[in-house]
Amino acid sequence: MKITKICCIGAGYVGGPTMAVIAQKCPHIQVTVVDLNEQRIADWNDPNPENIPIYEPGLSEIVSEARGRNLFFSTDVDKAIDEAQMIFISVNTPTKTYGKGKGMAADLKFIELCARQIARVAKQNKIVVEKSTLPVRTAEAIKSILDNTGNGVQFQILSNPEFLAEGTAVTDLLNPDRILIGGDTTPEGQEAIQALVDVYANWVNIDKILTTNVWSSELSKLTANAFLAQRISSINAMSELCEKTGADVNEVARAIGMDSRIGPKFLKASVGFGGSCFQKDILNLVYIAKSYGLNEVADYWEQVIIMNDHQKRRFSNKIVQTLYNTVADKKITFLGWAFKKDTNDTRESAAIYVADDLINEQAKISVYDPKVSRNKMLSDLNYLETRIEAENSNALNVFDNAYEACKNSHAIAVLTEWDEFTTYDWKKIYDSMHKPAFVFDGRNILNGKELESIGFVYNGIGS
Repeated sequence: MKITKICCIGAGYVGGPTMAVIAQKCPHIQVTVVDLNEQRIADWNDPNPENIPIYEPGLSEIVSEARGRNLFFSTDVDKAIDEAQMIFISVNTPTKTYGKGKGMAADLKFIELCARQIARVAKQNKIVVEKSTLPVRTAEAIKSILDNTGNGVQFQILSNPEFLAEGTAVTDLLNPDRILIGGDTTPEGQEAIQALVDVYANWVNIDKILTTNVWSSELSKLTANAFLAQRISSINAMSELCEKTGADVNEVARAIGMDSRIGPKFLKASVGFGGSCFQKDILNLVYIAKSYGLNEVADYWEQVIIMNDHQKRRFSNKIVQTLYNTVADKKITFLGWAFKKDTNDTRESAAIYVADDLINEQAKISVYDPKVSRNKMLSDLNYLETRIEAENSNALNVFDNAYEACKNSHAIAVLTEWDEFTTYDWKKIYDSMHKPAFVFDGRNILNGKELESIGFVYNGIGS
């Protein structure tokens, strides 16, 4: 089957960038991204490239090139489903906050709604592609819904998990380590797999396109994220031991990273990992293991989350203890709110939880982040439901300039590794602060010795 029309349900962090790159690399394919959120679609269609809803280096240029040619953003979901031969499902799959599996299992209500809408609208055979991160056997549930519509339409379900990292999503899409496609072993399933392989082959070397069965594909995504998160929690566990013994975690990481069996990636000690995938996917993996009675397996992976939560609490506790066991009415400046640099994604960002802890201690939080708005920061804090919204609003001040954010502060906490933070005139910042002036480098990106020579009391992670 030669694909000429693709629809993607979901215009978020995965659907928007992925479809933009497919449209750019496949000008012969009409790509339509649909979402019920009218404002989000309006933002994607905004002629000002700075206003698209997702910040990723290089994304606005790709969207500007393809939009209106063969890339379209729309709220008319039924029309896009009806016209497409291949439909990507790229909606949110958050961790359940209710019922069985609360706090661990993936909430699949949006996936089911998509499947039912496809079943209702489709009049011709379709290939349905899981792009959201999903638990094993989700394709089976989707297929059950689609195959029981009674209208005679045949569906093939493929798993095509994304392996994008915020901040490098465009690079990851243009030059992926691998493309993974899972499908049925039937002739029809293999034909559907080949149709998607042919789409990616427009720019990805065929050697990097792996095909498996659906179940292996779904589990591979959860496993990949679990392994990466495990490395972060492992080095963070060592960072606490380093602080107690006088070792330097950066030197330890460099030494073990030179072992070819280990390698240097994801060995950067920090205040903890965030983002939409790691915690959610590990909790999902824990839930799956428990559902099969594999309690030891579940406990093993759950410890990665426990260690990550501990690292965040340890960071906020260190701020309080260092500032003479009280931060009440003290101004603490956060440099960064996004969970990592080069993105405006704040999901599970360490900054949210550190801020929450410090506000509980009656601190005044000032924040500068080059890409995150005050409304988003307040929304993140309010979502925790720790206190009434007015209290969060009163405790949080947001600045569009780092120097103003740091003025008259008692301490600075670096919570995102934005490159610009290393270029500041730190002497100027020091002169504007209360003394003694403290820096808590939650990302280990600053030169501690240089800051100490200025007069700062410097606290890094694991040193």
